[in-house]
Amino acid sequence: MKPHRLKLAHHLVLAYQLYPKMDCYRCHPASADEMTAFHSDEYVNFLSKISPDNLRQYSGVLQKFNAGDTTDCPVFDGIYEFTQLYTGASLDGAIQLNQQQADICINWSGGLHHAKKSEASGFCYINDIVLAILELLKVHARVLYVDIDVHHGDGVEEAFYTTDRVMTFSLHKYGDFFPGTGHLHDIGAREGVGYSVNAPLQAGVTDESYLQELFIPVMDKIMETFQPGAIVLQCGADSLTGDRLGCFNLTTRGHGAAVRHVQSYNVPTLVLGGGGYTIRNVARCWAYETSVLLGEKIENQIPYNDYYEYYAPDYELHLTPDPSMDDANESLGEIRTELLQQLSDLQGAPSVQMQQVPPPFRTTDDEDSSSTKQMTKQQHSSELFDNVD
Repeated sequence: MKPHRLKLAHHLVLAYQLYPKMDCYRCHPASADEMTAFHSDEYVNFLSKISPDNLRQYSGVLQKFNAGDTTDCPVFDGIYEFTQLYTGASLDGAIQLNQQQADICINWSGGLHHAKKSEASGFCYINDIVLAILELLKVHARVLYVDIDVHHGDGVEEAFYTTDRVMTFSLHKYGDFFPGTGHLHDIGAREGVGYSVNAPLQAGVTDESYLQELFIPVMDKIMETFQPGAIVLQCGADSLTGDRLGCFNLTTRGHGAAVRHVQSYNVPTLVLGGGGYTIRNVARCWAYETSVLLGEKIENQIPYNDYYEYYAPDYELHLTPDPSMDDANESLGEIRTELLQQLSDLQGAPSVQMQQVPPPFRTTDDEDSSSTKQMTKQQHSSELFDNVD
């Protein structure tokens, strides 16, 4: 989850000349007020003050917030600034969609789906997804969250487990695997019964079985039944073949086909990153999916860039399945049948009483002209390849 993988992805997007085909924005750092729309004040305050230099002062609460060297959420220099940046980008993407200034917004640094209200989890500190969905709910009656990370999107599901305004759909490895949640029968509670959709998978799932037997038929039924006004798509790349922590056998083409299928519904969509621990493959995946969302065809041969040697020995964009990996998924048909029945049992798309729409935290018409206008397109320091660090 180190930011270095984002640099690789960024350089690959630049090398493929995809950057000029997008409107690119320098987003704002999220404020504590924005973060506490979901997270507790105490937890956000803790993140804003903690650093490797003062760990001993906070030794009494590290366990409470699941942070520190003995957890999967270490404390590092600039931790709060890091969370501010990726969270602010997701919020600004949601605002762009709400204001109909874009149909698709991409933030590959976001998608940290494990963070809970008052604790970090699974390398995730602030749950930018939940905050972005809350922003989208200011305008849209229903929001669909789709998670194709190898890990269950537990933090997002938990946040919206009792509401029918957000449907969560997660396809993930289930069993002796982090975070251990996402059973087929975890379907929500109270008003949210039926609106948590979980597809628990086993190791070795391939493109064809993933897409044709589960993803496409279930997604089509979700869109028919739930009729969301906006979609948030988490594109964790640890579901790719060859990931250091993952155990699926998906290729970049298969992963990208899921993204393309979501895009085909023509619903405003916020596209986020997520997990991914073989960083050269993360960059391959997100650069390719950028091209998919743009409708641009790019060459399989990776163009030269500052990180070209990372892609040795073949220097190719697309991955091939591991022929030595067996597909342990023998009951995909049963899972599909159960999920389709769960969706059929819903009584149509839930309605919401109309109310005055609350203002976004930040808008494009920010009256403060003394600072750089939010969401105004600027030339990035790396927009020209010769200037890449």
